[in-house]
Amino acid sequence: MTDKSSEETVSSPAETPSHILAETRFAGIRRRLEEYAPPPGLRSWIYEFLLFGFKQAWACLFGALMLFLLLATHLFYPDGVALARYDFLTIAALGIQLCMLALRLETMDEARVILAFHVVGTIMEVFKTAAGSWVYPEASLLRIGGVPLFSGFMYAAVGSYIARIWRIFDFRFTHYPAQWATFALAAAIYVNFFAHHYFPDMRLLLFAALAALHLRTRIYFRVWRADRWMPFLVAAFLVAMFIWFAENIATFARAWSYPDQQKVWKMVSFTKMGAWYLLMYISFVLVAAVHKPQSK
Repeated sequence: MTDKSSEETVSSPAETPSHILAETRFAGIRRRLEEYAPPPGLRSWIYEFLLFGFKQAWACLFGALMLFLLLATHLFYPDGVALARYDFLTIAALGIQLCMLALRLETMDEARVILAFHVVGTIMEVFKTAAGSWVYPEASLLRIGGVPLFSGFMYAAVGSYIARIWRIFDFRFTHYPAQWATFALAAAIYVNFFAHHYFPDMRLLLFAALAALHLRTRIYFRVWRADRWMPFLVAAFLVAMFIWFAENIATFARAWSYPDQQKVWKMVSFTKMGAWYLLMYISFVLVAAVHKPQSK
Protein backbone atom coordinates (compact mmCIF):
# COMPACT_ATOMS: atom_id res chain seq x y z
CA MET A 1 0.00 0.00 0.00
CA THR A 2 1.74 3.17 -1.20
CA ASP A 3 1.12 6.86 -0.53
CA LYS A 4 0.39 8.90 -3.60
CA SER A 5 2.65 11.61 -2.25
CA SER A 6 4.16 12.64 1.04
CA GLU A 7 2.55 16.07 0.56
CA GLU A 8 -0.83 14.77 -0.53
CA THR A 9 -3.86 16.79 0.45
CA VAL A 10 -5.98 14.88 2.96
CA SER A 11 -9.67 14.76 2.18
CA SER A 12 -12.46 14.44 4.70
CA PRO A 13 -15.02 11.62 4.70
CA ALA A 14 -17.62 14.20 3.74
CA GLU A 15 -16.06 14.29 0.27
CA THR A 16 -17.05 10.66 -0.35
CA PRO A 17 -19.77 10.65 -3.02
CA SER A 18 -23.20 10.55 -1.37
CA HIS A 19 -24.52 7.85 -3.71
CA ILE A 20 -21.74 5.54 -2.56
CA LEU A 21 -22.51 6.16 1.11
CA ALA A 22 -26.24 5.66 0.63
CA GLU A 23 -26.26 2.40 -1.29
CA THR A 24 -26.04 -0.19 1.49
CA ARG A 25 -26.39 -0.67 5.24
CA PHE A 26 -22.62 -0.76 5.40
CA ALA A 27 -22.65 2.94 4.53
CA GLY A 28 -23.60 4.11 8.01
CA ILE A 29 -20.96 1.99 9.71
CA ARG A 30 -18.38 3.10 7.16
CA ARG A 31 -19.23 6.76 7.69
CA ARG A 32 -18.89 6.54 11.46
CA LEU A 33 -15.55 4.72 11.21
CA GLU A 34 -14.22 7.25 8.69
CA GLU A 35 -15.30 10.18 10.87
CA TYR A 36 -13.33 8.92 13.87
CA ALA A 37 -10.19 10.97 14.46
CA PRO A 38 -7.47 9.28 16.53
CA PRO A 39 -4.36 11.30 17.47
CA PRO A 40 -1.96 11.78 14.54
CA GLY A 41 1.14 9.66 14.20
CA LEU A 42 1.44 5.95 14.95
CA ARG A 43 -2.10 5.52 16.29
CA SER A 44 -3.51 7.10 13.15
CA TRP A 45 -1.52 4.68 10.95
CA ILE A 46 -2.64 1.70 13.04
CA TYR A 47 -6.24 2.84 12.81
CA GLU A 48 -6.05 3.13 9.03
CA PHE A 49 -4.51 -0.35 8.80
CA LEU A 50 -7.31 -1.83 10.94
CA LEU A 51 -9.92 0.01 8.88
CA PHE A 52 -8.36 -1.42 5.73
CA GLY A 53 -8.70 -4.92 7.20
CA PHE A 54 -12.31 -4.31 8.22
CA LYS A 55 -13.29 -3.09 4.76
CA GLN A 56 -11.53 -6.03 3.12
CA ALA A 57 -13.37 -8.44 5.40
CA TRP A 58 -16.68 -6.77 4.54
CA ALA A 59 -15.94 -7.09 0.83
CA CYS A 60 -15.23 -10.80 1.36
CA LEU A 61 -18.55 -11.40 3.15
CA PHE A 62 -20.19 -13.56 0.48
CA GLY A 63 -17.08 -15.68 -0.10
CA ALA A 64 -16.41 -16.03 3.64
CA LEU A 65 -19.95 -17.26 4.28
CA MET A 66 -19.59 -19.79 1.46
CA LEU A 67 -16.29 -21.09 2.86
CA PHE A 68 -17.87 -21.35 6.31
CA LEU A 69 -20.74 -23.40 4.85
CA LEU A 70 -18.34 -25.70 2.99
CA LEU A 71 -16.31 -26.43 6.12
CA ALA A 72 -19.29 -26.69 8.47
CA THR A 73 -21.19 -29.11 6.24
CA HIS A 74 -18.04 -31.16 5.62
CA LEU A 75 -17.53 -31.59 9.36
CA PHE A 76 -21.08 -31.74 10.68
CA TYR A 77 -23.59 -32.50 7.90
CA PRO A 78 -25.50 -35.63 8.99
CA ASP A 79 -25.28 -38.82 6.97
CA GLY A 80 -28.36 -40.38 5.45
CA VAL A 81 -30.55 -37.26 5.27
CA ALA A 82 -32.86 -36.85 2.30
CA LEU A 83 -31.33 -33.54 1.21
CA ALA A 84 -27.86 -34.10 -0.23
CA ARG A 85 -25.10 -31.88 1.14
CA TYR A 86 -24.41 -30.30 -2.26
CA ASP A 87 -28.11 -29.48 -2.70
CA PHE A 88 -28.19 -27.91 0.76
CA LEU A 89 -25.18 -25.78 -0.24
CA THR A 90 -26.99 -24.61 -3.39
CA ILE A 91 -30.12 -23.62 -1.44
CA ALA A 92 -28.06 -21.97 1.31
CA ALA A 93 -25.98 -19.97 -1.20
CA LEU A 94 -29.13 -18.73 -2.92
CA GLY A 95 -30.56 -17.82 0.48
CA ILE A 96 -27.44 -15.83 1.39
CA GLN A 97 -27.66 -13.94 -1.89
CA LEU A 98 -31.32 -13.06 -1.39
CA CYS A 99 -30.73 -12.00 2.22
CA MET A 100 -27.85 -9.74 1.23
CA LEU A 101 -30.12 -7.99 -1.25
CA ALA A 102 -33.09 -7.79 1.12
CA LEU A 103 -30.96 -6.40 3.95
CA ARG A 104 -29.22 -3.95 1.59
CA LEU A 105 -25.85 -5.52 2.22
CA GLU A 106 -25.35 -5.66 -1.55
CA THR A 107 -26.45 -3.51 -4.47
CA MET A 108 -28.41 -4.69 -7.50
CA ASP A 109 -25.43 -3.86 -9.73
CA GLU A 110 -23.29 -6.20 -7.67
CA ALA A 111 -25.97 -8.90 -7.86
CA ARG A 112 -26.00 -8.62 -11.67
CA VAL A 113 -22.22 -9.06 -11.77
CA ILE A 114 -22.53 -12.12 -9.52
CA LEU A 115 -25.19 -13.61 -11.80
CA ALA A 116 -23.03 -13.03 -14.89
CA PHE A 117 -20.02 -14.66 -13.28
CA HIS A 118 -22.21 -17.52 -12.03
CA VAL A 119 -23.19 -18.26 -15.63
CA VAL A 120 -19.64 -17.86 -16.96
CA GLY A 121 -18.27 -20.13 -14.23
CA THR A 122 -20.93 -22.82 -14.56
CA ILE A 123 -20.40 -23.14 -18.32
CA MET A 124 -16.69 -23.65 -17.76
CA GLU A 125 -17.36 -26.09 -14.91
CA VAL A 126 -19.54 -28.29 -17.12
CA PHE A 127 -16.79 -28.48 -19.72
CA LYS A 128 -13.92 -28.97 -17.25
CA THR A 129 -15.59 -31.75 -15.29
CA ALA A 130 -16.45 -33.55 -18.53
CA ALA A 131 -12.77 -33.26 -19.49
CA GLY A 132 -11.69 -34.72 -16.13
CA SER A 133 -9.92 -31.63 -14.82
CA TRP A 134 -11.66 -32.06 -11.44
CA VAL A 135 -14.66 -33.87 -9.99
CA TYR A 136 -17.48 -33.30 -7.52
CA PRO A 137 -17.34 -36.50 -5.49
CA GLU A 138 -20.75 -36.35 -3.80
CA ALA A 139 -24.24 -37.00 -5.15
CA SER A 140 -26.81 -34.25 -5.73
CA LEU A 141 -30.01 -33.53 -7.59
CA LEU A 142 -29.50 -29.82 -8.31
CA ARG A 143 -26.81 -30.14 -10.94
CA ILE A 144 -26.00 -29.75 -14.62
CA GLY A 145 -24.11 -32.78 -15.86
CA GLY A 146 -21.42 -33.47 -13.29
CA VAL A 147 -21.63 -29.97 -11.78
CA PRO A 148 -23.71 -29.17 -8.68
CA LEU A 149 -25.27 -25.74 -8.93
CA PHE A 150 -23.57 -24.40 -5.81
CA SER A 151 -20.28 -24.38 -7.74
CA GLY A 152 -21.36 -21.32 -9.70
CA PHE A 153 -21.64 -19.41 -6.44
CA MET A 154 -17.95 -20.09 -5.75
CA TYR A 155 -17.08 -18.25 -8.96
CA ALA A 156 -19.68 -15.62 -8.11
CA ALA A 157 -17.91 -15.04 -4.78
CA VAL A 158 -14.90 -13.74 -6.74
CA GLY A 159 -17.11 -11.36 -8.71
CA SER A 160 -18.87 -10.30 -5.50
CA TYR A 161 -15.56 -9.46 -3.83
CA ILE A 162 -14.28 -7.36 -6.74
CA ALA A 163 -17.60 -5.53 -7.17
CA ARG A 164 -17.86 -4.74 -3.47
CA ILE A 165 -14.25 -3.68 -3.00
CA TRP A 166 -14.49 -1.41 -6.06
CA ARG A 167 -17.35 0.45 -4.37
CA ILE A 168 -16.09 0.35 -0.78
CA PHE A 169 -12.64 1.69 -1.67
CA ASP A 170 -13.89 4.05 -4.42
CA PHE A 171 -11.47 2.82 -7.09
CA ARG A 172 -9.85 5.23 -9.54
CA PHE A 173 -7.23 4.40 -12.16
CA THR A 174 -4.35 5.88 -14.07
CA HIS A 175 -3.16 4.54 -17.42
CA TYR A 176 -6.19 2.27 -17.67
CA PRO A 177 -6.22 0.70 -21.16
CA ALA A 178 -9.04 1.02 -23.66
CA GLN A 179 -11.98 -1.09 -22.54
CA TRP A 180 -12.21 -2.87 -25.89
CA ALA A 181 -8.68 -4.17 -25.29
CA THR A 182 -9.56 -5.47 -21.81
CA PHE A 183 -12.70 -7.15 -23.18
CA ALA A 184 -10.70 -8.77 -25.98
CA LEU A 185 -8.08 -10.09 -23.56
CA ALA A 186 -10.71 -11.39 -21.13
CA ALA A 187 -12.47 -13.18 -24.01
CA ALA A 188 -9.16 -14.73 -25.17
CA ILE A 189 -8.44 -15.94 -21.63
CA TYR A 190 -11.88 -17.51 -21.37
CA VAL A 191 -11.56 -19.23 -24.74
CA ASN A 192 -8.14 -20.59 -23.77
CA PHE A 193 -9.62 -22.33 -20.73
CA PHE A 194 -11.50 -24.50 -23.22
CA ALA A 195 -9.17 -24.50 -26.22
CA HIS A 196 -6.01 -25.68 -24.45
CA HIS A 197 -7.54 -29.16 -24.23
CA TYR A 198 -7.29 -29.40 -28.03
CA PHE A 199 -4.68 -26.84 -29.08
CA PRO A 200 -1.41 -25.50 -27.60
CA ASP A 201 -1.92 -23.71 -24.29
CA MET A 202 -1.59 -19.96 -24.86
CA ARG A 203 -1.38 -19.16 -21.13
CA LEU A 204 2.13 -17.68 -21.21
CA LEU A 205 1.19 -15.45 -24.12
CA LEU A 206 -1.91 -14.32 -22.24
CA PHE A 207 0.16 -13.50 -19.15
CA ALA A 208 2.48 -11.45 -21.34
CA ALA A 209 -0.45 -9.62 -22.94
CA LEU A 210 -1.97 -8.88 -19.54
CA ALA A 211 1.35 -7.54 -18.25
CA ALA A 212 1.87 -5.37 -21.33
CA LEU A 213 -1.68 -4.01 -21.17
CA HIS A 214 -1.57 -3.09 -17.48
CA LEU A 215 2.13 -2.49 -16.83
CA ARG A 216 1.54 1.20 -16.06
CA THR A 217 -1.95 0.85 -14.59
CA ARG A 218 -2.34 2.00 -11.00
CA ILE A 219 -5.36 1.47 -8.77
CA TYR A 220 -6.03 4.42 -6.48
CA PHE A 221 -8.22 3.66 -3.49
CA ARG A 222 -9.32 5.38 -0.32
CA VAL A 223 -9.11 3.54 2.98
CA TRP A 224 -9.71 6.52 5.25
CA ARG A 225 -8.68 10.10 4.53
CA ALA A 226 -5.90 9.88 1.97
CA ASP A 227 -5.72 8.23 -1.42
CA ARG A 228 -3.38 5.25 -1.69
CA TRP A 229 -2.28 3.40 -4.79
CA MET A 230 -1.05 0.01 -5.85
CA PRO A 231 0.12 -1.32 -9.25
CA PHE A 232 -2.71 -3.21 -10.87
CA LEU A 233 -0.57 -6.29 -11.56
CA VAL A 234 0.45 -6.50 -7.88
CA ALA A 235 -3.15 -6.12 -6.70
CA ALA A 236 -4.26 -8.86 -9.10
CA PHE A 237 -1.54 -11.19 -7.80
CA LEU A 238 -2.60 -10.64 -4.19
CA VAL A 239 -6.24 -11.39 -5.03
CA ALA A 240 -5.23 -14.56 -6.91
CA MET A 241 -3.11 -15.67 -3.95
CA PHE A 242 -6.00 -15.35 -1.52
CA ILE A 243 -8.31 -17.20 -3.92
CA TRP A 244 -5.73 -20.00 -4.00
CA PHE A 245 -5.77 -20.13 -0.18
CA ALA A 246 -9.58 -20.32 -0.27
CA GLU A 247 -9.40 -23.10 -2.86
CA ASN A 248 -7.27 -25.15 -0.50
CA ILE A 249 -9.96 -24.80 2.18
CA ALA A 250 -12.70 -25.70 -0.31
CA THR A 251 -10.96 -28.82 -1.59
CA PHE A 252 -10.17 -29.89 1.98
CA ALA A 253 -13.93 -29.62 2.60
CA ARG A 254 -14.54 -31.87 -0.44
CA ALA A 255 -16.40 -29.16 -2.33
CA TRP A 256 -14.53 -30.56 -5.34
CA SER A 257 -11.37 -32.60 -5.85
CA TYR A 258 -8.53 -32.55 -8.33
CA PRO A 259 -7.34 -35.93 -9.63
CA ASP A 260 -4.42 -36.05 -7.17
CA GLN A 261 -6.73 -35.30 -4.23
CA GLN A 262 -9.34 -38.01 -4.67
CA LYS A 263 -7.76 -40.59 -2.37
CA VAL A 264 -5.94 -38.33 0.10
CA TRP A 265 -6.25 -34.56 0.32
CA LYS A 266 -3.14 -32.56 -0.47
CA MET A 267 -2.57 -28.88 -1.05
CA VAL A 268 -3.60 -27.50 -4.40
CA SER A 269 -0.65 -27.08 -6.73
CA PHE A 270 0.85 -23.60 -6.58
CA THR A 271 0.60 -23.46 -10.37
CA LYS A 272 -3.19 -23.21 -10.02
CA MET A 273 -2.68 -19.66 -8.80
CA GLY A 274 -1.84 -18.71 -12.39
CA ALA A 275 -5.23 -19.98 -13.53
CA TRP A 276 -6.91 -17.97 -10.79
CA TYR A 277 -4.93 -14.90 -11.83
CA LEU A 278 -6.39 -15.16 -15.32
CA LEU A 279 -9.87 -16.07 -14.12
CA MET A 280 -9.83 -13.16 -11.67
CA TYR A 281 -9.06 -10.86 -14.61
CA ILE A 282 -12.23 -12.03 -16.37
CA SER A 283 -14.16 -11.18 -13.23
CA PHE A 284 -12.48 -7.78 -13.02
CA VAL A 285 -13.44 -6.95 -16.61
CA LEU A 286 -17.06 -7.99 -15.95
CA VAL A 287 -17.16 -5.67 -12.93
CA ALA A 288 -15.54 -2.88 -14.97
CA ALA A 289 -18.38 -3.17 -17.49
CA VAL A 290 -20.77 -2.16 -14.69
CA HIS A 291 -18.71 0.36 -12.71
CA LYS A 292 -17.00 2.03 -15.70
CA PRO A 293 -13.39 2.70 -14.58
CA GLN A 294 -12.89 6.32 -13.55
CA SER A 295 -9.63 8.19 -14.06
CA LYS A 296 -7.68 9.55 -11.12
